[in-house]
Amino acid sequence: MNRPTISVVRWTCTWPMFCVLALFGSAFAQTAPNPDEVLVENRWAKVTRSEYDAELLRLPADIRGGFAVNSKRVTDLLIRMLVTKSLATQARAGELYKDPEAQRRRALEIDRVDAGVLMAKIEQDAGQYFDTHRAQFEARARELYLVNQDKYRVPEQVAASHILFDLKKHSKEEALKLAQETRAKIVAGTDINELSRKLSDDPSAQQNGGHIDYFEKRQMDPAFADAAFALKKVGDLSEPVLSSFGYHLIRLDGRKPGRVKSFDEVKEALVSEERGKYVAEQRDLAVTAIREDPMSRINQPAVDALVVKVDPEQAKKAAEAVKPR
Repeated sequence: MNRPTISVVRWTCTWPMFCVLALFGSAFAQTAPNPDEVLVENRWAKVTRSEYDAELLRLPADIRGGFAVNSKRVTDLLIRMLVTKSLATQARAGELYKDPEAQRRRALEIDRVDAGVLMAKIEQDAGQYFDTHRAQFEARARELYLVNQDKYRVPEQVAASHILFDLKKHSKEEALKLAQETRAKIVAGTDINELSRKLSDDPSAQQNGGHIDYFEKRQMDPAFADAAFALKKVGDLSEPVLSSFGYHLIRLDGRKPGRVKSFDEVKEALVSEERGKYVAEQRDLAVTAIREDPMSRINQPAVDALVVKVDPEQAKKAAEAVKPR
């Protein structure tokens, strides 16, 4: 059986009209990608696999992994890269950079790129150091957990089944009477979930039989929550309860006491948070070292000359002049 390989993508067109980009080959290539493989090209420029991979690194990490699952996104990115490289090639080939202003702009852009590359390297090195010394940072995460346990407290939760008689569909007296009659049927042995499917004005009752999975007190209407949490034993049935929606009958289906999550439950989140802090600290240290460099000098007279002096009275008059009348 022939092993699938990623074929070279050729871009043939005349400027400025682009032709159709054809992508060939298997996305599941078993051979290692060739970094010099040409993905798109025209008479001015070409884009290689290594350049495409470098461009992907500019994407946010949370979307980078799934970017290549969409062929249109990949194609659009390659086209944009080819256009940029073609324009850059034409700029370098002409007399554009004989203009001092263009030279200064180019130098500033190169500075920004170089600074970004260095900051990425600082962050990468910091992340690698953290991963290598994870044990000591994990110990720090455990200390934070022990002194901030309230942060990881899970409130008491209950699960319940209910039947609603909505005051938008019934008068208050009628809703209460229906709730009382239905409660008598439940006490006599009729299943509350069956009755909820037949009688409840809660639209979800048709699917869930009135069952509500575990919830915290703060997540529900106050009157409903108070009644549900007041029930003592699984199977206990409330009297009719008036909430902002109408009258309810509530049966306790389960209870989970409040607790503090164990360190093992929150460890990965804590360690990840500490990693982010450490990387940010190393990045800030590098920037602070430059900002506070004792060899730095400010030409204050020259800087002051950059500041535009504004006469407050003149500014006020100008603002008044442009106000709609």
